[in-house]
Amino acid sequence: MMQFAVSMFPPLALGFFGLGTGYLIYGPQELFGWPLRDERVDRATGIWGVWLPGFCQFVTGAILFIGLTWFQVFKAPPLYMAALAFSAYGIHWFAIGYNRLRGNDPRPNAGMCVAFFIISVVGLVVFFVAGDWPVGLLFLGLALIYLSDFFAAIGVALGERALGFWHIVTGLWLMYLMVAVAFDFSLGWSLAA
Repeated sequence: MMQFAVSMFPPLALGFFGLGTGYLIYGPQELFGWPLRDERVDRATGIWGVWLPGFCQFVTGAILFIGLTWFQVFKAPPLYMAALAFSAYGIHWFAIGYNRLRGNDPRPNAGMCVAFFIISVVGLVVFFVAGDWPVGLLFLGLALIYLSDFFAAIGVALGERALGFWHIVTGLWLMYLMVAVAFDFSLGWSLAA
């Protein structure tokens, strides 16, 4: 059996960057109403939703799962939760982006929000228990996003504004995590991520 060296470079920064970019695109529209939604804006945000948060996270999750299982180049147990989350969130962003692109009804998102609230709480527990509080905070932000998105999906107006707020706050935190991981892996700097 071929043995591969353990990699110290899981593709976390790519997943953080993709999701953060998606949140920073969707958040201002939800919180401030900018830009105003119309067919052209929905097409643009739909495409961004598929490619940045969708594709970047899916690729990250797939690499993590393959690295953990087939090649065993990643060994840290919390990376299993990261692989699960990046894969699931990436696939769900394919649906979110496509639905926005097509102008589909957002009400079915209510059920999705329940499932993604649960996976967010699981991630929160895993990373806080593992002592990785920066990623634990990310999952707290994710849980608040899906709680808000549930109310937005069922038509509560304040739900969309809360969703936009948590998208922006969590998007900025994701940008911090991306910078921290990139600096840590590339330069050896520790920014507590």
